[in-house]
This record gives sequence, structure tokens and C-alpha cells, in this order.
Amino acid sequence: MSKPLYKKITDDLLQAIETGKLPENAQLPTEKELSQTYNVSRITSKRALTELENQGLIYRIQGKGSYVQKRKPMKKKVSRILFLIPFVNDLSLGNFNEGLAPVTSEHHYEVIMSSSEFLINKQAADIIEDFDGMIYYAHNTEDFLDTLFELSIQQFPVIILDKKIHDLPYPTVQSNNFSGGAMATTYLATQGHQRIAYIFGEETLPQSVRQRYLGYIHSTKEQHLSFHTALTDKQAFLHSDVIAYILENAITGVVCENDLVAISLMNQAKRANVDIPNQLSVIGFDNIQAASLIDPSLTTIAQDFKGMGNLAGTMLIEWIEKQVIPTDQQVPVKQIIRHSTKEN
Repeated sequence: MSKPLYKKITDDLLQAIETGKLPENAQLPTEKELSQTYNVSRITSKRALTELENQGLIYRIQGKGSYVQKRKPMKKKVSRILFLIPFVNDLSLGNFNEGLAPVTSEHHYEVIMSSSEFLINKQAADIIEDFDGMIYYAHNTEDFLDTLFELSIQQFPVIILDKKIHDLPYPTVQSNNFSGGAMATTYLATQGHQRIAYIFGEETLPQSVRQRYLGYIHSTKEQHLSFHTALTDKQAFLHSDVIAYILENAITGVVCENDLVAISLMNQAKRANVDIPNQLSVIGFDNIQAASLIDPSLTTIAQDFKGMGNLAGTMLIEWIEKQVIPTDQQVPVKQIIRHSTKEN
């Protein structure tokens, strides 16, 4: 079926406008000129110009003619990244945003931060519609698997923080927790401690805690220590009579799964008149703000939260803009020596 004559005129004029042959405010041919050029009636040429006017592409001045309308600049879609952490005000989590903000600002991305509960009433389609990518701190690797799986099917860019979700193809940015557990244990061993325990906080052992514990076990073997905490040692959990466990086993040094566990243990030790660090050296993990404020201040393994945030942001933006799926990355940890440890 052939194209209507008015449509051919419209298409030709539209092309001239889009290519700049007819720039903004340029005068278009008159109805009479179009009629002669295309060998059509004035009614047909008038319909073509009316069509362009209705589309907002031209404007007409009575008695003068038709002119190319000034184009309104297209409103740029704001590029946005969703950053989800378990609890927005959780003091046990470091300030990832300190590293994330500079890289997202440089690439002109807006970051929307919320708790993981954001996903409760959201479908994958909602997230894809509103965001270009997501950084997700995996508090539990089983949470929101349905939504995360659907996002993976849609090839939506997501970077996982802290833990590897093995059921999903998403890259992870993690601290080197194994190295941290080994580092803490080796330090105590080099300070002369022979009986070093690992203290757990909860019965459930998150992936990061398991890695720290395995690093601890690795170091006890490398340092040829005769004693180590086994997973079956239920007294080694903070909610049990952990001080009795320490005293019964003549333990002089402990590696705790995190700083909160370490601080709680130190408070229990004080109530039991166990002197820290003279009778018991304590090492935590995370370097939360309270670690430097408690008395004595806590020796700890510091995660590079700033570096993790920066790396996660860089990986995600590269994935969004270059369509290159990044690989898992581990970020080194470092030890901060304070007053909760001393030579044995």
C-alpha cells in the first residue's frame, strides 16, 4: 500500500528538521511551494504542515508562514543506584558510603540508601524500572532469594557485599575474613599465648564468621598450638557461661567473632574480676566506633569499609555502563593494636 501524499511531505520535512537542514526557527516552504514541488493540491500540503504543527515541531505566524519550533531539551533520566543494608542505623556496620559516594558522584549517579526491608513489598520489575543497579549487603544469604533470583534472570546488575550467595550469579565484594581470623590468632601466639580460644556470638554462624573461625583454626595449626576451640564447645558461645569456659581451660587469649561480642565479653570478665589484658587478652573484629572508646580500648581487625564501598560502586557502574560482569573481589583487612592485648 503506497504512502499517502501528505505523509510523504511530512516525512521529508521531518527528516530535514532532524538532520538540521531546517534548523530551529528556519522558515518552511509555503503551502503553495509544497503543492508545486510534490504536484499535490493545497489541501494536501496544508494537511502535511498541520500534522507537523500538531506534533509540536513547527509553529505558524499568520500572514508570514511556518517555522521550525525550538526543541525542548530532553529531560535526562536520573541514573540511580539502590543501596540496601540490613538496618540503616546499625552501628556494627561500617560506613561503606564514605567510599561509595565519591565514585557515584563522579559518574553522576544518585544513591538511594534503605534497609533490606525495602524489598518486602517490591517486585523485581519495580526495581528494574526505578534503578540502574543495586548494591546489596547480605545479612542472611537466604533472604529475598526469590526477588534476587528474578533480578538475575533479567540480568539486572547487583553487587553483593560481605557474603557470597552461591545460588546466584552475582559478584561479591568481601573482606578477607579468613586472613583476619588467622592474623588475630597469629598475633596472640607471637605474644606468647599458647591457649587461645575463639568466642562466638550466636548459635548460627554466618559465612563471614565461619571464615574468621577457619582462619583461627589455620593459625593454631601453623603455630603448633595444642588447644583450640571446637564448634562443639557450646561454652564458647557468649550467651553460655563463657567466663567459666575460659578459666576452666586456662585460656589467656581470645579471638571474638566481632567487636560487639568482644566488648560484651570484656564486660563479663570485669564482673568476674578477670583482669584485661593482664589475665586475658581480647581481640575483636570490625573496628566499630565503640572499640576505641571502651576501657581498655579494644585490639581489633579492621575491615576497609571505605574501600569496599568504593570497589562495589566502581564494579557496579562499570557493569551498568560497559555491560561487563565483574568477578568476586576480596578486600584486605588490617590489625589495630590497642590496650586489650599484651604479652603473656
